[in-house]
Amino acid sequence: MNNKKKIFTILLIFALFVGGASMLYKQLVKGTNVDQLSKQQNQDDSKQLEQAPDFVVYDVQGNEVKLSDYIGKPIVLNFWASWCPPCKMEMPDFHEMHLELGEDIEFLMINVTDGSRETLKTASDYIADNKYTFTVLYDLKSNASSIYGVRSMPTTFFINSEGYLVAYATGAIDLATLKRGIDMIK
Repeated sequence: MNNKKKIFTILLIFALFVGGASMLYKQLVKGTNVDQLSKQQNQDDSKQLEQAPDFVVYDVQGNEVKLSDYIGKPIVLNFWASWCPPCKMEMPDFHEMHLELGEDIEFLMINVTDGSRETLKTASDYIADNKYTFTVLYDLKSNASSIYGVRSMPTTFFINSEGYLVAYATGAIDLATLKRGIDMIK
């Protein structure tokens, strides 16, 4: 009988934890809406927009890759880490949009790889385990995250095909916000 009480108590605590986490998730997503996007300037006037700074990151094989390699196509640039719960929350939406629009929009998922909390292996295992197919690049030297002033993750930038920053969002974004950002760079 004593074991049943322990099991019941553990299950009750677990259920409360899951319920609380679910409510927190809903609150985070609700607070993250289309108003979260910060516009750089008037998106139709490239003269007022800021040129997206170039940076060097690495693919999973260790080859250097630059942002400028992708200019000519609109870019959704997302800084993330596999240990980051809000990053994990938004990944399915990014993957859905990549599957739908990947021919026309470049999705660059920049993993902030610090070598301790986040390693190439933990990040690439997370991507493989979830069967994500968007482009994942690794910021091994904090080059890109420093240049873009990323202070928290996730952070997403929307870059038009001419290479100008159009909008950005700090924190997890929902599907509606992601779609709005994409519409701004199409």
